[in-house]
Amino acid sequence: MVERRILVVHGPNLNLLGTREPEIYGSLTLQQINARLEERARELGLELECFQSNHEGELIDCIHRAQGRCKWLIINAGALTHYSYALRDAISSVGLKAIEVHLTNVFAREPFRHVSVIAPVCVGQIAGFGLNSYLLALEAVARAL
Repeated sequence: MVERRILVVHGPNLNLLGTREPEIYGSLTLQQINARLEERARELGLELECFQSNHEGELIDCIHRAQGRCKWLIINAGALTHYSYALRDAISSVGLKAIEVHLTNVFAREPFRHVSVIAPVCVGQIAGFGLNSYLLALEAVARAL
C-alpha cells in the first residue's frame, strides 16, 4: 500500500559508516542502521525501501522512481544537503512528503553544514541523535498516517 511505503535515501559517504570518523558518526554500519529501520518499520506496520549512492544523479533517479510507489521520503543527503538544488528539485517534483535526517547535530559543526537547501521542501528535519534521528523520522511518519 502506497500510503505506508517509505523510501529511505542515504547520500554520499554513508556507505562508510562504522569506519568513517566513528568519533563523529558512531560505530554502526549502514547495514546495521537499515536493519534496525526495517525492524522498526515492521513493528509500525510500514513498508521500507532503502537506497544509498555516492552519485547525485542516482539519488535523483531513485526519488523519481518512488513517485506513485511511496508516500514518504526519509533522506540523509550527506554533503549534498548543503548545495544540491537538483536534489531539492527532485524532492519537490515528485510529491513525496520528506523528512531530512542527520546522524550528527549539523549546527554544532562547521558553518557550511548549517545551511540546508533541501529543508524548505521537507516536512521536518531531525538531527543529532545518531540512529535515533532515523527512528524518530519513522515514528513521525507512523503518527502522520
